Amino acid sequence: MPADPPQTTNASRGVLHLIPVGLGEAPINDWLPPEAQALAGQLSTYIAENAKTARAFLKLTPLTHPLQDITIHELTPRVDDATLQGWLTPLRSGGAIGLVSEAGCPAVADPGARAVAIAHQWGVTVKPWVGPSSILLGLMASGLDGQRFAFHGYAPVEAVERIKQLKAWELFSSKQRQTQMLIETPYRNQAMLTSLIEHLKGNTRLCVARALTTPDEWVRTLNVTQWKNQSVPPLDKFPTLFLFQAAA
Repeated sequence: MPADPPQTTNASRGVLHLIPVGLGEAPINDWLPPEAQALAGQLSTYIAENAKTARAFLKLTPLTHPLQDITIHELTPRVDDATLQGWLTPLRSGGAIGLVSEAGCPAVADPGARAVAIAHQWGVTVKPWVGPSSILLGLMASGLDGQRFAFHGYAPVEAVERIKQLKAWELFSSKQRQTQMLIETPYRNQAMLTSLIEHLKGNTRLCVARALTTPDEWVRTLNVTQWKNQSVPPLDKFPTLFLFQAAA
């Protein structure tokens, strides 16, 4: 559990900046406002899901520190709460730390939520910055219900369990009139689309949102019966979001 909040005044509390990164190869001006770019380039400490990805992102920003002088803590599943609290300690005395994800918005379908929870426990300011979220962008472009929706992350890998789970989500979607969203490891995207088409009902609407915000972006929504006769561009090398909504 996070330590007890430090006894500080509002003036001495630091700021945890939640900075989105790109969803793929695209100019930074296409997906991150100039103010967020400038802020990202000023910070000297980051917590990241992947240090290599974070460095690639920082190279796109107007850095005020040499890249080699920027500390990047890698938040893997093996990092315990005590270590994470140690990384966040500068926030107690007015420091500023950036939090970034592997792609898109930090702390959304992302382990960075652990850092945000500690910051709130300590009474530290949490500042979210505007940037790309594949979940919201895909939902916006899908034409499916944007008021009732659920993001599930990954479906089971094993075929029988995956089919069982997809059908359960479809049933819930029908009863609750709720859009269901999931992702897959890119090299299994084509297989996931095949599974969705084969096992969802023909009148369920299915959206495929590929490589959002990049030159390879492709979004299409059809019912499952229509998908069976639809030509689909390659998916296996691109981050792809799958969304579906069953008929009520």
